[in-house]
Amino acid sequence: MLEHWGEKLVRLKANRIFEFTVVSVIIFAALLAGARTYDIDPSVQRLISVLDIAVTVFFVIELTLRFLTEQNKRTFLKNGWNVFDTVIVLISLIPVGNSEMVIVGRLLRIFRVLRMISIIPELRILLSSLVRALPQLGYIVLLMFIIFYIYAAIGSTLFHQINPQLWGDISVSLLTLFRVMTFEDWTDVMYETMKVYPLSWTYYLSFIFLTAFAFLNMVIGIVVNVIEQESQKERDEMLEQSGEPTMLELQAEIRELKVLLERRV
Repeated sequence: MLEHWGEKLVRLKANRIFEFTVVSVIIFAALLAGARTYDIDPSVQRLISVLDIAVTVFFVIELTLRFLTEQNKRTFLKNGWNVFDTVIVLISLIPVGNSEMVIVGRLLRIFRVLRMISIIPELRILLSSLVRALPQLGYIVLLMFIIFYIYAAIGSTLFHQINPQLWGDISVSLLTLFRVMTFEDWTDVMYETMKVYPLSWTYYLSFIFLTAFAFLNMVIGIVVNVIEQESQKERDEMLEQSGEPTMLELQAEIRELKVLLERRV
């Protein structure tokens, strides 16, 4: 009897309609959080509170279902995404009836939208890729800061008398260069200095080339490479669960075949 119900729960969890329902409830929870920001009628406010409780109950049931269908329940919380979902659901259970906690409770409930990341595999891959890319991106950020600092020092030295508000010291110069890198009216800054230094356009164009083009392409390259690795890892895990050989296993078999062929030759 228990095995029969267990099979039904597993089929329910794997059902695409159920997954779509979970995603829909998460979106609905986000809409409820947004609706609270409007000045609405007290009766509608009470309705939203009831719906919020219903959403919380649904999340608890869905998380319980995932726990019950887990083959090895002791390892349930060893999965980072399960821990993430559990924390989000526990946050939703915090009562907000107390006027002192109502703002904190509402703010915490906004984070329920983050459950979308753990439900949709593509979002999980993107987030995992971003986290894995951070160490490599750190070196690019450091190199970019060095370039920023050098150009800020040059700009503060040459242009501080032209416009002290933009080039008065190195910290202000860093903010000005960030404005230039994001193309926020950067031509106004350039034309102002070109009145005194006609060749100062080379300063701005070289800075934009290094930061907005070169470094941005390096960041994109690293992120795309990591996303590809994470996608391949996800595919390998799916193949491993289905019993089919993964890409690494196929590559190992190909290498073994090459070795055997070379020995025969």
